[in-house]
Amino acid sequence: MSGAASFRRETPVGVVEGECAPAFTPVAEEFVRNFTARGEIGASLALTLEGRTVVDLWGGLADPATRRPWRRDTVCIVFSCTKGATALCAHVLSARGKLDIDAPVSELWPEFVRHGKDGATTRMMLDHSVAVPVLREKLKPGAFYDWDYMTGRLADEAPFWQPGTRNGYHALTFGFTVGEMVRRAAGKSLGSFFREAVAHPLGIDFWIGLPEAEEPRVAPMLVYRAGADEPMTPFLKTALNERGSVPNLMVFNSDGFRERGANTRAGRAAEIGAANGVTNGRGLAGMYAPLANGGTLNGVTLVDADTLARMGEVSMATHL
Repeated sequence: MSGAASFRRETPVGVVEGECAPAFTPVAEEFVRNFTARGEIGASLALTLEGRTVVDLWGGLADPATRRPWRRDTVCIVFSCTKGATALCAHVLSARGKLDIDAPVSELWPEFVRHGKDGATTRMMLDHSVAVPVLREKLKPGAFYDWDYMTGRLADEAPFWQPGTRNGYHALTFGFTVGEMVRRAAGKSLGSFFREAVAHPLGIDFWIGLPEAEEPRVAPMLVYRAGADEPMTPFLKTALNERGSVPNLMVFNSDGFRERGANTRAGRAAEIGAANGVTNGRGLAGMYAPLANGGTLNGVTLVDADTLARMGEVSMATHL
């Protein structure tokens, strides 16, 4: 970190430390306030500017039950940040001429287009308009750890709307729709391709499907519980009161991954491309740094200029 200075602050749950360029000290102090005023327990933060790391901080507790401190190499589940890694895999394959995101999905995954999904494209999967945000029938226990089961169920699912005509958050299914296109185009699993094409060349600690040897570094996730005085969101109201709705199925037909699976070996070993990536602030910043610098950084090219420009285009928007 050229020009960075050591940073260290005491907080109620332990030390926040690392390095921070002087111009970004206000960012570091705000990060500390997460621990001193907002109830943060453990976290990491990294920022890059023009390919140079300007903030690299970590601190607090990795595990409040054991008082294990959050260290420089601590990692954790990053939930939906995993979607960025999965989407990047699709764009890398596109840049290599292996995946046409505007071609019919049927060219690589003919089974998916059943029941009115014949117009589906990978772009629709990427922009959450492919119309399978959830599954209607009850999932089996451990469903998200069984790739073939999930992709088979999604292929058989009728769309909730005509694909491409509107969008809706594909909270967990995104990883299996886009991920299956990556698998078929690359000829290897999503996690393997991400590791070989992105994480390893960039030298970042980031996995979709965590190796068992890395388990000692993992900080468990603590599920946020809303207070009794907090207003209920429209999403949660619908989930609780409209049986069979997309919010209802998203909450109650997800096999409890968020509440239980994220803190299990099976939940971290599986390849859940929408939700179970394991990394830290440094890994996330490192993944996006090449994209902030034209697609190439330190001799590693993820995508070409044309692909990068297409990645920045709006392909679907929500009108409120």
